[in-house]
Amino acid sequence: MRRTACIFLAALALAGCSTTRLVPEGEYRLASNKIEVSGDGKVSPADLSPYLRQQSNSYLAFGWNPFLNIYNWSNGSGAGINGFWEKIGTPPVIFNPQLVGSTVENMTTRLEYLGYYDAKVVPEVSTVRRLAKVRYLVETGERRKIDEVVYDIPEGDFARDFYADTLAVSVKPGDYLSEQALEAETTRGAAHFRDLGYYGFNKNNYFFEADTLSGRTVLHYRVRGYTRNESAATDSPISRYRINKVNIWYPADLKFRESLLRKLNRIQPGDLYSESIVNTTYYRLSALNVFNSVNIEMTPSDSALVDCDIRLGESNMMGFKLNAEVSSNSSGLLGASPQLSFYHKNLFNGGERLNLEFTGNWQFMPGTDVASTELGVSASLSFPRALGYPLEKAKGRNIPRTEFSASYNYQNRPEYRRSIAGFTYGYTGQIGNQIFYQLYPLQVDFVKLYNISADFTQTLQENPYLWDSFQDQIDAGIGMMLYHTTDASIVPKSSYGFSRLSVDVSGNVLSFFNHFMPVSEVSGHRLLMGLPYNQYVRAELELGKVLRFGANEGHAVAMRLDMGIGHAYGNSTALPFEKQFYAGGSSSMRGWQVRTLGPGFSAIDNSFVIPSQTGDVKLEANLEYRFDLFWKLEGALFADVGNVWRMNEINHDFLQSIAGDWGVGLRVNLDFILLRIDAGFKVHDPSRPSGQRWLRPAEWVGHDGYAIHFGVGYPF
Repeated sequence: MRRTACIFLAALALAGCSTTRLVPEGEYRLASNKIEVSGDGKVSPADLSPYLRQQSNSYLAFGWNPFLNIYNWSNGSGAGINGFWEKIGTPPVIFNPQLVGSTVENMTTRLEYLGYYDAKVVPEVSTVRRLAKVRYLVETGERRKIDEVVYDIPEGDFARDFYADTLAVSVKPGDYLSEQALEAETTRGAAHFRDLGYYGFNKNNYFFEADTLSGRTVLHYRVRGYTRNESAATDSPISRYRINKVNIWYPADLKFRESLLRKLNRIQPGDLYSESIVNTTYYRLSALNVFNSVNIEMTPSDSALVDCDIRLGESNMMGFKLNAEVSSNSSGLLGASPQLSFYHKNLFNGGERLNLEFTGNWQFMPGTDVASTELGVSASLSFPRALGYPLEKAKGRNIPRTEFSASYNYQNRPEYRRSIAGFTYGYTGQIGNQIFYQLYPLQVDFVKLYNISADFTQTLQENPYLWDSFQDQIDAGIGMMLYHTTDASIVPKSSYGFSRLSVDVSGNVLSFFNHFMPVSEVSGHRLLMGLPYNQYVRAELELGKVLRFGANEGHAVAMRLDMGIGHAYGNSTALPFEKQFYAGGSSSMRGWQVRTLGPGFSAIDNSFVIPSQTGDVKLEANLEYRFDLFWKLEGALFADVGNVWRMNEINHDFLQSIAGDWGVGLRVNLDFILLRIDAGFKVHDPSRPSGQRWLRPAEWVGHDGYAIHFGVGYPF
């Protein structure tokens, strides 16, 4: 109680500090901008807010920014402790009246661009004490509809191709007249005609004039053989071009099979010039991930021919990557998961990519014998083509890669030792710019369990579900993953959404040969190579959204929903342990350490010295508020709800078995890498006795009430 009161008093004192103490005499801090729009309802304040010339200080909640208060703890000298407060805090935005007029001009210009030619923007400035608030009253007015479109097109081949395309013209009678619509049409049309061979044709070859003197709006749509930056004296016929010579240049010391480059290149001598084919070639060569630059230069050689020079720049062929995660909880269990990988991007001089990966996972409790070790090694080799399908027949820009991989994983736990050897074969690629896929027609794992402790052996014998999950087995099936994102950049800078669907199906093909397989006298399962094979289906769907807002988009709300379900049938009575779902950890329920939550109301299974709580069903939702602090530091507030369940545990008590936590995080964003520490506190723990599942604030920092996670990258 005393701790809570101190925190409350500290927050109250912080909020009471002045936010204008360092504002120069006679000036004001810009407290807020407010935009009010009246008109046809097609324009919102959010549409005009990017055109504010001066943004006010941002606020975390309810008009409060504690870092603004902290800045005012300084005396403004920047020396000693004052400089420290200024670096941590946020300086006040000093109101500049001249920028109000610039904002009005910006908004008016934007509205005209949208077709509101009679728009009015009236600013109102109010000052209270040392604070200034600006309100912009916007009247959009009326837009004009186009009554008629009159074409004026040069004669010849271009006229024939133009009139064949008029159904696709995006500016039509009945549409609203606006510069935005006209610019969109010039971009569309210019790209279309460059695909038809009209090299050099661009949107500046379009000329528009709107005639409104008659009371009607007549749009004169003109195309010329010169651009807006040239005079009519330079007018010339708009002609189609064909490809003349095609040269491919790359560093002499780079060993690469030029025959592969020729197959990937779709720019061929004698063909009509096509911008889309040029772009296809660019994307294909870039997707090799071997060259640090791909430049395609087109140079006219005469009035109807262009030469093509493809210049490729060399990048580093080999490199290493290192990732690590560390976690702890209030019970004293520590965990560390390093990962080291080596890659070679051009192993056989044809864009073949080799990846070698070494992983470790150690968990231990200091001062005790409780410890576990997991070591893994994997190797994958991918080829820049779909093996079995001629590269010459591939027409699109995205060429699938064929991948072969092999892996070995060793686990040493207090209860047992286990080895897992695996092999996969499949294809990876993308559709368009936003959809990515992985398709594995063959996935095989061999699982071997040995050195089982006497206590764990008895547990397996008493629990058929665990026995079927941990027994020696063969897992052979197919798998796929489909991922969609609205922003495929490595570090998205604006709002985006994503979805990921993964499906695994195992044992169905093998089941066709059941009559040829012996039956185990102990379990009744069909055996292949002396081992029972798994038969199951498993699916997981992840949906996410990140909304960025505020000055420089320094604030974000991230949301995620993760759902999964698996079902064993036929030759299996339980999902293999590796395919079961778990919760907890640095990217899941952060109030729990990995694999310590669930299933359902279950407490920690003492059969495992290191927790291994898993289930057939998973449901989890995460919400996180991210905000910039200072320098490279970012803060976060988050909440997670979810759990895992056994299939037979889904009943009327389902909602009561959902766990919940909240927490705070600190991140160091170095652009090329993000380091993260999160502290999660349990709010609702379904493993506790009924009536004690909701934790009081004092219990959040008590025994088994929290977990701390160190990680790399955002959790989702």
